[in-house]
Amino acid sequence: MFEHRRQGLLPRRQFIRRQLGWTGWAASVVAVSLAIGTAGYMYFGGLALVDGFLNASMILTGMGPIDRMEGDGAKLFAACYALYSGVAFLTTIAVFLAPVVHRFLHKLHLRDPEEG
Repeated sequence: MFEHRRQGLLPRRQFIRRQLGWTGWAASVVAVSLAIGTAGYMYFGGLALVDGFLNASMILTGMGPIDRMEGDGAKLFAACYALYSGVAFLTTIAVFLAPVVHRFLHKLHLRDPEEG
């Protein structure tokens, strides 16, 4: 997946291609998560599309709910979505940043040609 520490640094063009791939994956996970959250808030919470999207995006980014959920089904959905969102968003950010962090650490481990 990533180059071994004994391999050279990936050329910039290939690194950008790798980063774009991971960015696409991260954007897909966020889009699917928002769609699930919006649909759930619309179905269980009886919210309109925009209100469901607002609640889903606020929960997904960890900022908290906007509308109070009435009924057990709506509360259970909101709780499950909040638990999912906490893990999904942080994992997605980690995956998005993985190529950058790897490149930085890989660069630190490269040998200086003058050292021999």
